[in-house]
Amino acid sequence: MFRSLLYLALRRFIAIFTPGEKLIGSLQVENLALTHQNRILLRQVKRPVYRMKDRALLAAASRILPRERWSAFLVRPETIMRWHRHLVAGKWTKPHRRPGRPALDPKIQALIIAMAEENPRWGYTRIKGECQKLGIKVSATAIAMLLRREGIGPAPRRGPTWRQFLMAQAQSIIACDFFTVETAFLKTYYVLFFIKLGSRRVHVSASTRNPDGAWVTQQGRNLLMDLADDGVQVKFLIRDRDAKFPASFDEVFRSGGIRVIRTPIRAPNANAYAERFVQTLRAECLDWLLILGPRHLDRVLRVYANHYNAGRPHRGIELRTPEQTAPVAPVKEVPEIHRREILGGLISEYSKAA
Repeated sequence: MFRSLLYLALRRFIAIFTPGEKLIGSLQVENLALTHQNRILLRQVKRPVYRMKDRALLAAASRILPRERWSAFLVRPETIMRWHRHLVAGKWTKPHRRPGRPALDPKIQALIIAMAEENPRWGYTRIKGECQKLGIKVSATAIAMLLRREGIGPAPRRGPTWRQFLMAQAQSIIACDFFTVETAFLKTYYVLFFIKLGSRRVHVSASTRNPDGAWVTQQGRNLLMDLADDGVQVKFLIRDRDAKFPASFDEVFRSGGIRVIRTPIRAPNANAYAERFVQTLRAECLDWLLILGPRHLDRVLRVYANHYNAGRPHRGIELRTPEQTAPVAPVKEVPEIHRREILGGLISEYSKAA
């Protein structure tokens, strides 16, 4: 009896809140029934399986619905980003040879170790010369890796370490490197950037799918023009041994009185400032965005570079920004603070309100 009364009350309640027009009222009741049935199914299915066409449909629908209605989706933005990362990983996963140099013959290894132990003042290049004199072809880098693995140190250094060199010459050094970005459609774009070691100021080029020699050389010319406009004196340019850097690129800087220093093979620490910028860019920006195309990528990089140069504190320069010449004097009272959202709220910048 009680259940019958409760059911009649529910029917009456739905009828009261249903519009008078029969068609509209029927559509709303149908929508209510479908929504409730969907919730019933969700209670029974713990983990729905999304096919590729399902993911594409949901992604397309998210571009049409306003952001406040995104609660209708069963997946979160983090899930969509994970799908994209899996697609990018699948693109680059392919059979390849074992990384690294071919292993040295055990007899050659024993000979190199014996030479190093019997001649403690010899360096890697000296040992390489002795091996070459005997007709044994081996590189100084392979000798260095072998002796370090065996715990045998080289002869005392006659010059500064990389850290000492960078710290002493930081104000006159620029480093450069490439990084790649995968779009939502799995297209690869290359970006060349330059970073000033003393101020941490970064200059990012436009993206391209074909970083040929002419394009890379032109980016070097553009940087020299920007340095001349800013009145910055540079003595050294650090780059790795990437084949995308042609001889004309080095010649552009040599003509401007800048010495080009190539890092040792497989030694990313020698270009640590550039590597650190790429890590920061990915962790703060690119890992949280789906890039649609080159125009979208260039805009994102331009906005982030402005934030990196003008609004982001850096530990290496006493938590100042690259464009900040002196520390800010402490205040006695907290002023009114203005917050500005960048890249759709992904990054925030705070400043004193005018």
